[in-house]
Amino acid sequence: MRIASIAVTLLAAAMAGFSGTVLLLRADWIVKALDDYAVPRAWWTWLGLAKTAGALGLVAGLFVPVVGVSAGVGLVLYFAGAAVTVARARWYAHIPFPLVYAVPVVGALVLASLA
Repeated sequence: MRIASIAVTLLAAAMAGFSGTVLLLRADWIVKALDDYAVPRAWWTWLGLAKTAGALGLVAGLFVPVVGVSAGVGLVLYFAGAAVTVARARWYAHIPFPLVYAVPVVGALVLASLA
């Protein structure tokens, strides 16, 4: 079970880290989406940093479990908020995108609790 927990945690961290990095680098496709969802530009750096910090926290959680749990809960709340933001913008077909990033985080939390 420990190997599965590590693998899922690293996958979740990689996905959250990728998501945060492309936001910090202002990739065209993410900029367009955030503009479509009416997310204020002043928030973008903070949102990218939050995802990146969450990714680092998940990895740190492999050594200090309370850090990983805190990071995981934060990321789940972040991606749930992202889904709400997408729904409020009425881009209903895009709601699955933030949830795809949340699923491995939830999996990492569940597997960590079983280990």
